[in-house]
Amino acid sequence: MSEPIPVLVAGDHFVLNRLLVEALHEAGGPAAWRVRELELPWPHVPFGPIAEVREASGSEDRLIEALAGARVCLTQMAPLTRRVLEACPELELFAVCRGGPVNANLAAAAEHGVAVTFAPGRNAASTAEHTLALMLAAMRRIPPAHESMLAGRWDGGGYAYDAAGLELAGRTVGLVGAGAVGGRVATALLALGAHVLVADPYADPAAMPAGVRMVGLPELLASSTVVSLHARLTAETTGLIGTAELAAMPPGSVLVNCARGALLDYGALAAALRNGHLFAAGLDVYDVEPLPPDHPLHGAPGLVLTPHLAGASRAVAERAARMVAAEATRWLHGEPPLHQATEPPRSAGAAPSPTRPRTVPR
Repeated sequence: MSEPIPVLVAGDHFVLNRLLVEALHEAGGPAAWRVRELELPWPHVPFGPIAEVREASGSEDRLIEALAGARVCLTQMAPLTRRVLEACPELELFAVCRGGPVNANLAAAAEHGVAVTFAPGRNAASTAEHTLALMLAAMRRIPPAHESMLAGRWDGGGYAYDAAGLELAGRTVGLVGAGAVGGRVATALLALGAHVLVADPYADPAAMPAGVRMVGLPELLASSTVVSLHARLTAETTGLIGTAELAAMPPGSVLVNCARGALLDYGALAAALRNGHLFAAGLDVYDVEPLPPDHPLHGAPGLVLTPHLAGASRAVAERAARMVAAEATRWLHGEPPLHQATEPPRSAGAAPSPTRPRTVPR
């Protein structure tokens, strides 16, 4: 029997090493791998830029030491920088269990012949559920009622007409973007009796749930009691919703953002809440994270805020671990990855390289 392939599992306190190891063994079999582990400090220590990559955790030095001799790395947050690549010539596959490999220098990885894969859609269900939770909490003003109860008050003032909340049933909800998250939100909203509009110039209308109507952004904004953002962040969508777009929404409407902070002008949103044009807003992502003390959202009425937690479900961590383990197993058997950000990897079953001999367990 051939020697197991050395693999580094570099998990953190969300995608646990235990989950990655279990998924790897279930997918490829324990005999296929010789596993070593590195635990990264996220989320107890915030992620951030490391050298030239964004949103990474740990350090280049720790990763270089842990990767010595490893041909495969499974991780969520480890920093794959040019320096790491140069120090770890045996590395061939870097499998990132995130929706995008923002912790990897893709150009340098391609230069070094290292395949980088990722895990699109890992948190689509969780983010869709969180979107609905924020939407309902904002519309029904649940947080202030909760705080009132905790303070020992039984406040029935929410039955006053001007203070009463909004229903989804019979309302028009506009979704800006129709990807994996937006499609799930649309299906749930239709089940709750809402009318759903979608603005997405790149979406296939045939792929939308029955009952969804595709419109342009101006019509969506003017017609929707609730607007929920689900667009990808690109040069085209950065700053998509600003003062003019918020003003185009009907008075007393609601905005929700669980997508990307840079889609929205938060100063304009705070102003629209303070002047009463908007009824409420539910937010999970921001233009600056964490929110600084002088951020314009502080003190604005009608807000329901969470600290970028839409993808924080146990199922997401488990699903992400299975996705990267499956990519590693495909590599092991000489098959191309399903989700690659660089050129296809030199698989374990490929012809041996003069500098990188390969042995595949049988």
